[in-house]
Amino acid sequence: MKKKHIDAFENDSIKVPFVVPNIEPSDRIAIETSLKSNLLTDGPSLRKFEKAFAKFTGSKFAIGVSNATSALHLSLKSIGVGKGDEVIIPNITFVATANAVLYTGATPVLADVNYDDLNISSKSIKENITKKTKAILPVHFAGKSCNMPQIKKIANNYNLEIIEDCAHALGTKHNKTHVGNFGKTGCFSFYPTKNLTTFEGGMVITNSKQTALQIQNLRNHGITKSLKERFSKGYPWDFDMSELGYNYRLDEIRSSLGLNQLKRLEKMNKSRQKACTYYNTHLKDIIGIELFVDPKLNNNSCHLYVIKILKNFGMDRNTLFKHLLKKGIRTSVHYKPLNKFNFYKNKIKKHSTLINSEKLYSEILSLPLFPQISKHELNLVIDTIKKLQK
Repeated sequence: MKKKHIDAFENDSIKVPFVVPNIEPSDRIAIETSLKSNLLTDGPSLRKFEKAFAKFTGSKFAIGVSNATSALHLSLKSIGVGKGDEVIIPNITFVATANAVLYTGATPVLADVNYDDLNISSKSIKENITKKTKAILPVHFAGKSCNMPQIKKIANNYNLEIIEDCAHALGTKHNKTHVGNFGKTGCFSFYPTKNLTTFEGGMVITNSKQTALQIQNLRNHGITKSLKERFSKGYPWDFDMSELGYNYRLDEIRSSLGLNQLKRLEKMNKSRQKACTYYNTHLKDIIGIELFVDPKLNNNSCHLYVIKILKNFGMDRNTLFKHLLKKGIRTSVHYKPLNKFNFYKNKIKKHSTLINSEKLYSEILSLPLFPQISKHELNLVIDTIKKLQK
């Protein structure tokens, strides 16, 4: 009998959780080993993780930080984004993308997304460029790469910087280049629901030595020396600051976990791809359901499996959500569009329409997906949807 995956919120009625973090015995050993060290932050495990991450993504530099939000914040700071500037972001993304822009004093400007893949629309980017625009911040939604050659062309034409939000996209490539290498920086998340987790954590990649050094300093209060450097030569208290920085460090415990998870990331991503392919095969012929996930998944991290519930399905998205939950299947929506938040009403701008994101918000539904999801769990989701459609 297959082991039942436990619901994160300890609801015994849940038969298929939305997500289950992939924590193996070797992860526990890595954490326990890191605890034997007397140096629990800014140490050798962080350096090893950064080096391995840079190699995996094909970038020159990787800088570990406390989470993806801090990665975005520091990246925006590194290109000089500040008060009076505008940064173009997609309307459908997690709030962290907008918040990171607001932290700098700049204004997030909402671009629409493509109806077919939920990635930021190049047409809408161009419509939202003004004299105040400083950067474009594309989000590689659900693990599918944005059209980066097109976005780079726009950025070059208007002399804009690109910061990539790769929170969903560890393992995603566009034309053999790992995402995060098209802009000034790429920002990754290690939140528990992500393809690789350190519980909380993030990483910045860049091919600019100057940017890497600046972000290294900024994550550690702006201090220009590492702990090892301070205690290896001269007086440990005799250090300086390059600029006002932040406490955005990634500690040794989480770095050890991340390094261990990175070793099997490709295996975990292949399991996600296999599950997505299974969903595709069994959902593609259901009337009223439209699939997002491309059958060619080799360069897709498959972070989320999102479907569209159309009018001819027989019930709307919210009703389907309730029915699935009643049957013990957790689903969610990624995401509530930013223009729907009361908090942002006087803090964000848009210079064009948001037709696609408005329409998609009533249609999209994310189904359960994690590396260890079983065929039994997949069939339970699929069969329940089929029965409800009838």
